[in-house]
Amino acid sequence: TLPLSALFSVQDEAVDKSNFKKCNQIAFYRRQKLLHPGKSLYRMLLDSVTLSDENVKFQIIHEESKVLLQVEIYEVEGNTFRLKIDEVSPLRARYKVPDVLIKEPTTQRLIMSHKEAGILVLSSVNEDYKLQVTANPFQVELQSKGETVISMNSNGLLYFEHLQPPSSDRKPTAQNEEAASDSSKEKQEDLGLWQEKFGNFLDIKAHGPTSVGMDFSLHGYDHVYGIPQHTETLLLKNTSDGDAYRLYNLDIFGHKIHDKIGIYGSVPLLLAHKPNRTSGIFWLNSSETLVDISTKAVAEHTPSRSAAETAKQRAVPLTDVRWMSESGIIDVFLLMGPTAFDVFKQFAQLTGTQALPPLFSLGYHQCRWNYEDEQDVKAVDAGFDAHDIPYDVIWLDIEHTDGKRYFTWDKQKFQNPRKMQEHLRKKKRKLVVIVDPHIKVDPSYTLYAQAKEKGYFVKDRNGQDFEGICWPGSSCYLDFTNPEVRKWYADQFAFKTYKASTNILFVWNDMNEPSVFKGAELTMQKDAVHYNNWEHREVHNLYGFYQQMATAEGLIKRSSGKERPFVLTRSFFAGSQKYGAVWTGDNTAEWSYLKISIPMLLTLNMAGISFCGADVGGFIGDPEAELLVRWYQAGAYQPFFRGHSNMESKRREPWLFGEKNTQTIRRAIRERYVLLPYLYTLFYRAHTAAEPVMRSLWIEFPGKMETFDVENEYMLGNALLVHPVTEKDAKTVTVLFPGSEEIWYDFRNFKRMEDAGTVKIPVTLENIPVFQRGGTVIPLKTTAGKSTEWMIDTSYELHVALDTEACAVGELYIDDGHSFQYLHKKQFLYRKFTFHKNILSSSCVDESGQYHTTCIVERVIILGFGKQPTFVTASSKDGKKKEVVFTYDTKTSALTLEKLVLSVDADWEICIS
Repeated sequence: TLPLSALFSVQDEAVDKSNFKKCNQIAFYRRQKLLHPGKSLYRMLLDSVTLSDENVKFQIIHEESKVLLQVEIYEVEGNTFRLKIDEVSPLRARYKVPDVLIKEPTTQRLIMSHKEAGILVLSSVNEDYKLQVTANPFQVELQSKGETVISMNSNGLLYFEHLQPPSSDRKPTAQNEEAASDSSKEKQEDLGLWQEKFGNFLDIKAHGPTSVGMDFSLHGYDHVYGIPQHTETLLLKNTSDGDAYRLYNLDIFGHKIHDKIGIYGSVPLLLAHKPNRTSGIFWLNSSETLVDISTKAVAEHTPSRSAAETAKQRAVPLTDVRWMSESGIIDVFLLMGPTAFDVFKQFAQLTGTQALPPLFSLGYHQCRWNYEDEQDVKAVDAGFDAHDIPYDVIWLDIEHTDGKRYFTWDKQKFQNPRKMQEHLRKKKRKLVVIVDPHIKVDPSYTLYAQAKEKGYFVKDRNGQDFEGICWPGSSCYLDFTNPEVRKWYADQFAFKTYKASTNILFVWNDMNEPSVFKGAELTMQKDAVHYNNWEHREVHNLYGFYQQMATAEGLIKRSSGKERPFVLTRSFFAGSQKYGAVWTGDNTAEWSYLKISIPMLLTLNMAGISFCGADVGGFIGDPEAELLVRWYQAGAYQPFFRGHSNMESKRREPWLFGEKNTQTIRRAIRERYVLLPYLYTLFYRAHTAAEPVMRSLWIEFPGKMETFDVENEYMLGNALLVHPVTEKDAKTVTVLFPGSEEIWYDFRNFKRMEDAGTVKIPVTLENIPVFQRGGTVIPLKTTAGKSTEWMIDTSYELHVALDTEACAVGELYIDDGHSFQYLHKKQFLYRKFTFHKNILSSSCVDESGQYHTTCIVERVIILGFGKQPTFVTASSKDGKKKEVVFTYDTKTSALTLEKLVLSVDADWEICIS
């Protein structure tokens, strides 16, 4: 095995940029960039058009190579269009991404409304949308009510390398390369058709070049978002040559800020927004992908204008997006919205919604590389109680195992892991352990021996098990693309198989890009071979997605299908939301990383992954106390909330920075716990309606241009505006209060904000600015407990913030917090609170749900209540009326109703007169 110091130096090398490719070092990118915008060489064969209930098919031909491609166009139910392009008769099947779509999408029949003079027009059944296909050069325009929204191949950048047999005079081998020195050889080498060099690595392409690409023009749009994961701004930037956004999952330790290189995960979904419409492009391809973006203003094209009118015409924005992938087919979904929430639903219809997290996982998580041993775990656990700080989960990194053999325990440090878990269970807390995809090469390690015997590892190009270096030293990598391997892996989590695991143990999948120390770009060779003989290049971005899928399946299986899993993954793809949570990886303890975490998390939320967070405090290095405090305050209002630190960094449990800071961190974590009813309800909405938990301002205020590029504040649900403090020694922050017709209230002191627009707000180290939006009702717990499970019976309070009409509405979702009973047995409560005409009422949103709770609403605070009331009564369904104790604060116009005993699971109303 490698000594840890050697592994460290490998990890440190990772910071060295020369380990990673720049765009112009990527052969397929160089090849595609030889095709410049202009007239496409593809022409549609009009006489090949066939129409079926499912789709419209036709062929296109490349005027020079004469290769035929098959195009299929589908209308998918709910304002989505799908375009597929593949070879008509490929030498062998090309890779089509499996398992990401939750089902084959339901299609609607397209109507052919015109086919002559080189133009084919297809209309959707409801006639809102038309697809205009031009034969020569081949291009497609998607129109909504006569206005072009998206056009494809209008810049002629459709690119499709058809499969070719290796030419007989040159076998694609390494020896052969010495022999030839002619210029054509160098040309081929430069284009990387059959082999490609990077440093000392040689990638041999058994099937030759197979790259695909296409351009899309977004009409009227100059704001585009999405395509995580990059350490970049919210608004996607124009790319220049050699600086495209890269989607290729890589382990980049201490990644730089403002860099378009791909990091741990990829979701090939791009969103475009303008005041009256949001659209999306979902490019379903799991090979390495590069995205070029160019926004410009173009003169509005209207055919019937007179010269005088033309002179007055305005410039309209246009954004061109060019997708380039190393392999596969073209399979793209156009999500037509028209609202952002429609786009989120459309994407979820294809890839699934966010899994509903078990409630404990929305609490605070305490992690470190590494908590040393059982005594350390007990001491940290006791520290939270001693300092009265709530927390739910303690985490164990790689050092808890027997020599980095996953599913085992270090016999010295963790002699009785079951007893340790029983100790945590009594405290109503949980344990998360790390389970990475690399398996130590060691014939005496059962997992390795079994997997080797069954042939479950990824192979190298010569058919041997691929071996790479990772934490255990020499390692093999499980082939999670194989369903049989996933099933076997899931079975490893069974209580009888995973020795000393209990039902409070949950899982963290790390290093699953996969990370291969000393490998090309610190990952697996692209010519490694997976299940069904697919090369790694085809499936690379799916590797982590599949490990998390198998792990989640294993946790569900071990409970006989009864309990919700919790799995955190570092690497992900479109659809990973179905299996758990994601974090932003190895960030650094610097202010700039706290700042960039906000747009990174907002981008993940837009791409369907609501359950995401950044390591609080920064993983690498030692945060100063002020930064750590500010990071806790931000993390408390973000979906996944975990403190984590590197082996090299000093201990930083929340009470190690002096009493004042302990107090401030305690307050931030408690605020999180009190807010959990609201947060859990938001996750239910994400799970059932695909609404992101953490939202960019423009999503809630789609018509307000000033919100389109805001990335230093965000909405949590539709009710809370959060503005983390990301500058050292800040005395004020500048907050944008969107919408002139909105009312905003300070979330803590209930004061109505006097000014709309951009306002300077004074801040202290005590907390960060959080505001409640008028027109909303937020359910909270009255106090925080030691962990979420301690708070089950804690009573509720409602914060009712009135809008300009003196109305408000909000929801509360409750279930048992851990099982699938909400699904199988409809055991849940879904309540709605409405304030209208001075009456606050509680009613049922979903009658199909039944769940009994003894919890009550004990307090209601009404913000922005105009005048002191004379009388307040509460009445339950049976008509019994009761007078209510109240206090009214004339300074803040907040009305507090106390000592209420209103059942959460019953209808009631409160009348104020």
